[in-house]
Amino acid sequence: PQALSTRNDIRDCSADPPYLPPTATNTTMRLNVLRGIMRTHGVHAYIVPSTDAHMSEYISERDARLGWLTGFTGSSGTAVVTQDKAALWTDSRYWTQAERELDCNWELQKTSSIESIGMWILKAVPVEGIISLDPFLFSIDTWNSYSQALHGSGRTLLPLETNLVDQAWGDQRPLPSSSKIYSLPAEFTGSSWQEKVAGIRQQMEQHVRRPTAVLLSGLEETAWLFNLRGDDIPYNPVFYSYTLLTNTTISLFVEGSRLSAEARESLRSGCPGPLCVELQDYGQVSGHLRRYAQGNVTVWLGTEYTTYGLYGIIPQEKLLEESYSPVMMAKAVKNAHEQEMLRAAHVRDAVAVIQYLLWLEKTVPQGQVDEFSGAQHIDALRWAQEHSRGPSFQSISASG
Repeated sequence: PQALSTRNDIRDCSADPPYLPPTATNTTMRLNVLRGIMRTHGVHAYIVPSTDAHMSEYISERDARLGWLTGFTGSSGTAVVTQDKAALWTDSRYWTQAERELDCNWELQKTSSIESIGMWILKAVPVEGIISLDPFLFSIDTWNSYSQALHGSGRTLLPLETNLVDQAWGDQRPLPSSSKIYSLPAEFTGSSWQEKVAGIRQQMEQHVRRPTAVLLSGLEETAWLFNLRGDDIPYNPVFYSYTLLTNTTISLFVEGSRLSAEARESLRSGCPGPLCVELQDYGQVSGHLRRYAQGNVTVWLGTEYTTYGLYGIIPQEKLLEESYSPVMMAKAVKNAHEQEMLRAAHVRDAVAVIQYLLWLEKTVPQGQVDEFSGAQHIDALRWAQEHSRGPSFQSISASG
């Protein structure tokens, strides 16, 4: 017990003055700016998630709004800010980390349930108060859960298309990625993007509801469909994009200037015609969808990767909702060539791991290896393998 009480790597907000470890971030200014913006919008509580507009598991620095606002860098959490309180919810993986990174402006809530967040909001926000969030950062299910938690309480859940954290962050916010989006060579794919598009269109025709379009929001969906890759997000070979695929047209919403010459040529090879990819600006997706949804149409989408913001644009009777889009389902079934590629990749990775184990046997007895240098070494061995594009997540390295 004595040892625990003197731990100085976590905050102690009950001390006078409060003790903060060097790993904590001072968030006073950030919260003051955000609260000023909330007052301008008449908002009593603002909810900030750890996701991006594509429900990605990993996010780019530009989308790390929760991390910027709170100082907490774990991969999963939700913050709520009112005029006089600020709280962070995260699961047990991150409790110790949060106590190291948060300053005393923040209450740590040791749960991640939306019911708990809803209860806290009902206590912190008076009746007739307005609770806001950015609808383009919440899944349909999460939005519905908040809506349910606050239903009948006399408080209003108001989607705001202006992101208030982005406004507070201002020009300190990291810029979007400008790296090249490139074509995956045919030797890795097993089928051309034209064949994949034809397969999805066939499913549209065969579906009992005869959808006129498929909307793709998950970043890996568009990357898979067009055999394109990028590196907008660490450990994930994807790039920011949306796709609207109809029976006769293909709209790809992406920063066009980032496409390599080869990628652009590949997408334009079927022009004009039903296999011509029309490039549109990434930011135009909402406006385009709004115009499209005015016609006699049915839009097929996967609810797991579509945000409430995009979903809300399409009238209910024009929606065909399934948990996963037909592209996500098709991507999950690997063709014979992809299976062969997967096995070959695992063999190459196994070679690196065996080299690593041999290296450990030799070097550990000399007392020269710690977890960090060990992780760096296995990364280097993996990079040395043919076709390596880096690890799929940061090495989790522990011993003893």
